[in-house]
Amino acid sequence: MKELQEMGTKIASLPTDSKFHPQIVKIFQARLKSIQEGKNIDWGTGEALAFATLINEGYHVRLSGQDVERGTFSHRHAHVFYQDRDGCYAPINAVANNGSDGVRNFIASNSHLSEYSVLGFEYGYAITNPNTLCMWEAQFGDFANGAQIIMDQFIGSGEQKWNVKNGLVQLLPHGYDGNGPEHSSCRIERYLQLTDASDVPDNRSEAEIEL
Repeated sequence: MKELQEMGTKIASLPTDSKFHPQIVKIFQARLKSIQEGKNIDWGTGEALAFATLINEGYHVRLSGQDVERGTFSHRHAHVFYQDRDGCYAPINAVANNGSDGVRNFIASNSHLSEYSVLGFEYGYAITNPNTLCMWEAQFGDFANGAQIIMDQFIGSGEQKWNVKNGLVQLLPHGYDGNGPEHSSCRIERYLQLTDASDVPDNRSEAEIEL
């Protein structure tokens, strides 16, 4: 608990010598209070703590997708932009020994609207860098649908085809969220069809199985 509070204090504190948007300052003040009191920790704070603990143990964390820096529902704020100069501050990197190995420990990168290519890149990145928690976030259904070929041909079947494991994590949208007929639907049934589970009941007869 002490270690979590120490890391939480670092990632929930903004530099005092820089100017940030007042709303962002309030959000981080609330995060710091929740860390200090150990209660009312919201989703964004919990996620940041999870990333920070991995980085503190020597791993790297990488996140890409549409608007992942701010977060789909303004919950993440992984990069906080300065109001008095160019650039941004990455609070989670406050727990990292940035630069010692020439690699940034945490990166959140807003990607362009070409999900097929972005997810394909992240799939290859995750294979090459197994010590990195590599994540791709699809905000809405049409984003996930745009990358479906990569899911079908690589993520869902890559290990069986090439005997190559991959630790890529996909943060997927809900089913229907009321944002229109296409923007809402991520075709949940397709992910279920891609799974290969041995506990699926076989309703065929013995004769059919022999055939």
